[in-house]
Amino acid sequence: MRDNVRNIVLIVLTSTVLLNPVIYGAAGQSNQTNETAAINNGRSVVKSIEFEKNRKYKDKTLAKKLDFEVGGHLDAILAESGRRTIAEFYRKKGFADVVVTLDEEKLSEGKVVYTVVEGSRLRIRSVRFKGNEALKTSDLRNAIKKTKTRSWIFWPAYYTEEKVAGDLEKLRRVYYDRGYLNHRIEVEGRTQITFIIEEGPLYKVRNILLTGNEHFDNATLLADLKLESGQTYYRLKALTHAKRILKLYGESGFVDAVVTPQAKFAEEPNVVDVNFKIVENGQFRIGKVDITGNEQTHDKVIRRVLDEYDFSPGQLYNAHMAPKHGDGRGQLERYVQRTTMAEQAIIKPVAPADGADDRRDAIVDIKEGMTGMLNPGVAIGSDSGVIGQLIWQQRNFDITDWPESFSDFITMKSFKGAGQSLRVALEPGTEVSYYSVTFSEPYLNDRPTSLDIVGSSWERWRESYDEQRTKGYAGLEKRYKSRWRGSIGFRIEDVDVHRLDFDAPQEIIDFKGNNSLVGLSVGIGKDMTDDRFLPSKGSIFNVDYEQVTGDEDFGILKGTRVQYWTLHEDLADRKTVLAMKLLGATTLSDAPPFEKFYGGGTGTYGLRGFDYRGVSTRGLQTNVPFPVLKDPIGSDWIFLANGEIAVPLVGESVCALFFIDSGTIDTGKYRASVGTGIQIQIPQILGSMVPMRFEIAAPFRRDDDDETQVFSFRMGSLY
Repeated sequence: MRDNVRNIVLIVLTSTVLLNPVIYGAAGQSNQTNETAAINNGRSVVKSIEFEKNRKYKDKTLAKKLDFEVGGHLDAILAESGRRTIAEFYRKKGFADVVVTLDEEKLSEGKVVYTVVEGSRLRIRSVRFKGNEALKTSDLRNAIKKTKTRSWIFWPAYYTEEKVAGDLEKLRRVYYDRGYLNHRIEVEGRTQITFIIEEGPLYKVRNILLTGNEHFDNATLLADLKLESGQTYYRLKALTHAKRILKLYGESGFVDAVVTPQAKFAEEPNVVDVNFKIVENGQFRIGKVDITGNEQTHDKVIRRVLDEYDFSPGQLYNAHMAPKHGDGRGQLERYVQRTTMAEQAIIKPVAPADGADDRRDAIVDIKEGMTGMLNPGVAIGSDSGVIGQLIWQQRNFDITDWPESFSDFITMKSFKGAGQSLRVALEPGTEVSYYSVTFSEPYLNDRPTSLDIVGSSWERWRESYDEQRTKGYAGLEKRYKSRWRGSIGFRIEDVDVHRLDFDAPQEIIDFKGNNSLVGLSVGIGKDMTDDRFLPSKGSIFNVDYEQVTGDEDFGILKGTRVQYWTLHEDLADRKTVLAMKLLGATTLSDAPPFEKFYGGGTGTYGLRGFDYRGVSTRGLQTNVPFPVLKDPIGSDWIFLANGEIAVPLVGESVCALFFIDSGTIDTGKYRASVGTGIQIQIPQILGSMVPMRFEIAAPFRRDDDDETQVFSFRMGSLY
């Protein structure tokens, strides 16, 4: 017993002696602390990290690549992993022959010493293609992305094995996709790189087969097939049609359906049979729909979006709009996300708890985002000049959720959860100033009917006068399952025409002062596009008529049609889209000049290449000795025909634009311009994407009185 007590005392004393220098030591003893702790635990520590013979990169740069540091636990496995990391770092920088060694003898002393024999940095001097006959060299150069002689135009590019291997696979895919199924491609050289190509024969399609389909017949599944017997086999066409078949199955409740296109070599030379292998895996209806993750947004806000697209209990589970992988990119997921202003919405099918084999429950997981903002800022547009902005907006507004304090109102902790929208905007500008309060309810009485109420005050400098409008507006739009929609709107407005120029046209002078307008509008339309937010095919059609009374009696009739076509879809599912727009509008009876039509600039009546309101009937000057037709007074009718191609460049956020705008009014010649530009999708605080456009256009048909503008800039979509 005495011996045990003595041993305990000795252990305590020893521990105290060992720990005291560390606990009570001077500043700067952190490494000593770590080392002591490691010694006490029976482990070795890293006393130093050294690099030898490295020239290109400094010691501190290389040390940052390691997963350990001086004073940490010394682990031989980590040290070896660090050696490989340093070598990989050099190889990615173009040092293909780098050799990095670890001094194992010094490792036993707690010293980690790496010797780096860098070798030469291999700069790519040339890239050549040998043996290609069917495909142009320029096409092959465009196919490879990384094996270049220059990086970012000016900087030299360096060789890495991974870079060349990746482009080699891309070239092989290009040949395979073009029907050269038996090609061979090898690569030689490291500074002078040559892709050696044996193209082989071009394969054609013999038979097109379907296997595994029971729910749909062959004629339905093969409708609109772009591959035909006797044609060259293009794998992309087969993949595109496989997606179409999968869409049919997904829309019909086949949640787990799989469609695989297979090219099988036939007995005959240089031909293949294309087989679409289908695994249906059962048809399902929706059981329960559970919503999770929404702490502030009411369940009904989400359910009414699902109900509008028939995604509710008892309906067939639409796995095309809500794919089973549930990554947030499905069409219905994006609709829920954008409509509720969530950061993300994910919909996943799950087996029902009762084990039913003909149903799938759906879990809708919401990741709530920032729906409100108080945003000071500045906007600039070629049509509107510089505009200062102070905007309070809540995109998930709830009129019943009153704030407990003023700070709750400012910080957006109140008025939240019902899916409505309230926007208060103060936007003074150099050319236009706008002040407004806007309330929107997208699902009035939980039905697909939207209600918009707006109160606004608007002032803008015009060519020969200033125009100020004070307006109240209320409108309803009903959306139908058939994709038709009907609308009705009512406005009451005061238009003040003031600060007239001394030579203002008589048509403007006649309306000097306040003008009262009361308008009732009705409209019908149909949206047959494939996507509400990012259409790539289909059409949109709208016709609206407004009857206006008050100080003047007149009508306004307007119709538009926009058609979208997908011209090309790449392997990343990015689409090159052509959009064609036709617009016609006319006034019935004699409308005042501030209600007539002005073409040019961007926006509803845009003609790029022409100045904002630069295409218009002109009024004769007054109060001058030799009057001429000078300032615009508006046109009684307008017709526009515009076309635009959007080509993706970087992901889905940057695309190139190519367009032709044309149109005419009740005076002058037919106008037309051609141009190009770039569109950048800007992610907004509230979750949506707003395009910023920079465009250059040149008119090639114009009237002598038109005003032109080469460059335009704006935020917002074309149509």
